Amino acid sequence: MSVGAPNINALDFAFVRQLLHQRAAIILEDGKEYFLEARLLRLSKSEGFASITELLAKVRATPGSALQQRVIDALTINETSFFRDLRSFDALRKVVIPEAMTRNARTRTLTLWSAASASGQEPYSLAMMLRDHFPQLREGWKVRLFASDLSQEMIERCRAGRYSQLEVNRGLPAAMLVKYFQRAGLDWVVKDELRQSIDFAPVNLVADWPQLGQVDVMLLRNVMIYFDMETKRRILERVHRVLAPGGVLMLGAAETTLNLDNTFVRVPIDSTYVYRNPG
Repeated sequence: MSVGAPNINALDFAFVRQLLHQRAAIILEDGKEYFLEARLLRLSKSEGFASITELLAKVRATPGSALQQRVIDALTINETSFFRDLRSFDALRKVVIPEAMTRNARTRTLTLWSAASASGQEPYSLAMMLRDHFPQLREGWKVRLFASDLSQEMIERCRAGRYSQLEVNRGLPAAMLVKYFQRAGLDWVVKDELRQSIDFAPVNLVADWPQLGQVDVMLLRNVMIYFDMETKRRILERVHRVLAPGGVLMLGAAETTLNLDNTFVRVPIDSTYVYRNPG
C-alpha cells in the first residue's frame, strides 16, 4: 500500500523550518515533512486547533508567544536513555573525573554541565555515578551539577524526575533503580536527595549562557549534529571560554571538534574520545 503525501503544505513547512533555525539554530532538512506532521498533529489536537495549518496561523500571528515555544519544544529531538553510550561514562569514571579532582585538589570544587539534558536521564546518570564511585566528593567538596535544555517542558520533566517502567528499563542497572528511585503508581520517581543535587534550567545554546564560573566537564552530546557549520564553530568557541584549563568537552559518537575548532586536544580513552581545553 502506498503512503500518501504528508498533511502539511510547503508554506507551513518553510515557516517552521525558518522558525527552528532562527530560534534554535536547528536545521530541518528536506524530507522531514512526516516527522514535522507527526509532532505537530499531536500538539494541534492538544491545543484545540482543527489542523496544523490553523495552529501555525496562530503562531505566525503571535510571534514570541508561549504557543510558539511549544511548537519549538514539540520539534526538539529528545531521544535519550540512562547511561547512554557506556563508553562515555566509563571515560568519566576512569579518567576524566579523577583527573579533574587532582587538578582541583586545592579548591575542592567540581562543576559539571549536562548541556542538552532532554528528559533528565543523562544528568541523573552523572549524579548516580558520582555518588557510587566518588564518595570522597561528599567530604568537603563543593560539587555543582548543572543541567539544561532548550525546552521548558523538558526541564519540568527533569525536575519532576518521574520515569515510566520502559524508561528505567533502558540502561538503568537494577541496583541503581532500587537505591535511587521509589515507586509512584506505575512509574518510578528519583529520590529527593539525588534530585536536589542537580540544578535544572532552560538554556538556548545559541542565546545567553548561564554564569557558572569555570566548568570542569561539559557534556554536549548528540546536539551539534543538528546545527550548521557556523553555529557549531560559535558554540565550540563559547565552550572553550567556559571550560577550565584542562577541562573536558564530551560529544556524541558522531560528533567532533576536528576542522571546527583547533583549540581542543582530542584525547583517546579506551574506545572513545574526549576533547580537552589545554588552557
